Amino acid sequence: MKLSKEKLLSFYRTMQTIRLFENRISDLYARGTVPGLAHLYIGEEAVAAGVCGALRPDDFITSTHRGHGHVIAKGADLKPMMAELFGRRTGYCKGKGGSMHIADMNMGILGANGIAGGGLPIAVGAGWSAKWRGTDQVAACFFGDGASNNGTFHESLNLASLHKLPVIFVCENNKYGISVCQLKHQPIIDIATRATSYDMPGSVLDGNDVLEVYEAVVKAVRRARTGEGPTLLEFKTYRWRGHHEGDPNQGERYRTKEEITQWMEKCPIQRLAAKLVTKKIASRQALDAIDREITTAIDAAVEFATQSEFPALEEMYEDVYASEDMAK
Repeated sequence: MKLSKEKLLSFYRTMQTIRLFENRISDLYARGTVPGLAHLYIGEEAVAAGVCGALRPDDFITSTHRGHGHVIAKGADLKPMMAELFGRRTGYCKGKGGSMHIADMNMGILGANGIAGGGLPIAVGAGWSAKWRGTDQVAACFFGDGASNNGTFHESLNLASLHKLPVIFVCENNKYGISVCQLKHQPIIDIATRATSYDMPGSVLDGNDVLEVYEAVVKAVRRARTGEGPTLLEFKTYRWRGHHEGDPNQGERYRTKEEITQWMEKCPIQRLAAKLVTKKIASRQALDAIDREITTAIDAAVEFATQSEFPALEEMYEDVYASEDMAK
C-alpha cells in the first residue's frame, strides 16, 4: 500500500505526541503533581496511531485503562486531556474521570474504561447503533490480552458476528495482564485464533510496525463498512513501563531486564523514523522540528492544566446520570 508523505508524517506526529505526552506524565506523576493512577502507553504507540489513522472522525472507539494513546490518536486536544489528569474542571470529564475515563462523544471517543473488557460491549452497542441508523460508521474496540479471557469478550464477539456488526476488535497483546504473563493465564499463544469460534477473520500482526497496523485495519474497516461484519486483530506489542507508575522498576518483579531491553530495541517510533529518513521522505532535522512543536504543545497543556480550577465540592453529584437531552 503506497501512502502519501503527509500520511506517513501524520503517523510519526501521532506516535511522538503520545510518547512525549506519556513521558511528561511520568515525570509529573513522580513529582506528585498528577493524582490517582497513571497507566502509560509508552512502547505501544504504533497500534493507536495505525488503528485511528484508518478511521474517520465520525467513527467510534472504546478505550482501556491504558487509554491516553488511543484518545490522542483519535484527535483529542492535549489541553483538556492534561487538565483531566490534573483533576481540573476544564478537563474532558470536568476533572472527575481522571486518567482512566477520558471521553469525548463529539469525537467518537466513547470513553476509556477502568474495567478490563468493559469497552467491548460498548463498542458492540455503537456498531449496532450505526447499523440500525443506516450509517457506514465503524467502532474500533481496544482491549488487552487479559481482557480476552473475560466473558464480555466472548459475548461481544458472538453478538457482533451474529448480526454482522461493523466492529473491529483490536487486541493489544503486550504479554502481561497486570503482572501475569500471557503464558500463565491462557492456553493459547495467539488470541486471534479465537476468531474462528465466532466465524470472523482473525489476524496476528506486528504491533510495533505502524504501517502493518494501518494496512490491516484499512481492510477490516472496508469489510465493516460494506456490511460484512467484524474482524479480530491481534497486535503483538509491549509496554515499556510497569503496569502503572507505582509498579517498581518498570515491572522487574515479574519480567526481566533483558526482555524489557529487547522490546525497547523494537521501538515503533524509531522504526518509522528510520524508514522516513532512509527513503528521504523526511530529514532528521524535519523530524526534530516536529518533536519541538509537540513539546511546545505539551508545555502549553501543562500550563493550561495548572492554571485551571478544581471542580467545586457542590459539583460532585452533577453529570452523574445522562440528561434527557443526551438520551434523545
